[in-house]
Amino acid sequence: MVKKIIGWLVLVPLCLALIAFALANRHLVAVNLNPFAAPAQLDPATGYGIPLFVVLYIVLLIGVLMGGIATWFAQSEHRRRERHWRKETQILTTEVETLRRRSGERPASPANDLDDLLELR
Repeated sequence: MVKKIIGWLVLVPLCLALIAFALANRHLVAVNLNPFAAPAQLDPATGYGIPLFVVLYIVLLIGVLMGGIATWFAQSEHRRRERHWRKETQILTTEVETLRRRSGERPASPANDLDDLLELR
């Protein structure tokens, strides 16, 4: 509950600041997609007129997406190890259950494990 309150205390002012920023920067800017054009050749009529806040929001979104992709690639080794240990756990659990069935023990259940821990049997 505290995390939600703190999240709202951060998120609401941030959203209000972004809305205020967008309202304050509605003027059009020329966006030219030709990086090789010399500054003298650039005519405002040759670019696209886009509000400044849209340009900045798009750049922000691209940055967030690129950061997410970089993080996803950086965590690939962790995910690979997690899959390995999950498979290993499944194999060992199956093997333990098979050995218990052969020896005639009761199948494992959370209640049986709790009984074993508390030494109730």
